[in-house]
Amino acid sequence: MKVIELRGIKKRFGNLEVLKGVNMSVKRGEILVILGPSGAGKSTLLRIMNTLETPDEGDVIFLGRKLSPNHKRAIRWARSRMGFVFQHFNLFSHMNALDNVAVGLVKVKKLDWDESRKRAMKYLEKVGLADKARSFPSQLSGGQKQRVAIARALAMEPELILFDEPTSALDPSLVGEVLEVMKELALEGRTMVVVTHEMGFAKSVANRIVYMEDGVIQEESSPKDFFSSPKSEGARKFVGSILERVL
Repeated sequence: MKVIELRGIKKRFGNLEVLKGVNMSVKRGEILVILGPSGAGKSTLLRIMNTLETPDEGDVIFLGRKLSPNHKRAIRWARSRMGFVFQHFNLFSHMNALDNVAVGLVKVKKLDWDESRKRAMKYLEKVGLADKARSFPSQLSGGQKQRVAIARALAMEPELILFDEPTSALDPSLVGEVLEVMKELALEGRTMVVVTHEMGFAKSVANRIVYMEDGVIQEESSPKDFFSSPKSEGARKFVGSILERVL
């Protein structure tokens, strides 16, 4: 079953055409990793999936339902069933970790605070942060903040989780703890779309790689094929540059 499908997605910001007719779908239980250089349109594509941006042309179909910007109820329904993990955490500084996870359940799922906090604690435990439940974002490391953000997304019990470069704002020493949580989620069979520059994660966890450049999808393949024998010129240069950095 397709969890989400994009048909002919185009997006322009002023004179800049960011997406030039993207078609893509994600099946239930699939881990799709989107790779590509900066400016390829990857993050914009994720935001369109979550209805944070509206495409100029094309359709987003989530769980068989077309999402129209004019249908506010459909958008609220979709957002309540998608998790989004941002690059810069987006935690509320005046709330502790527990309430940062619980607040979406109160505002979106309409649960009371007691029930929301019980569920929030369950997901803080899942990401290894039960002992930080009463800590505020200013008291947490970058890796801990991102794990709280992942717990917040999980607490909504979403059909789809979107990750927008979740480790790019972290110190290198903190990247591993976030990737470990993401790997555990992948093993649970969750449906995930991940924009990342972490090639080891992409190679070991993804079911499918999508390579984007200049607002279009240039290549789709398995991780093995993408990293061993990329077909498009852009992908070959991209993989080559990774190998140069490693060496």
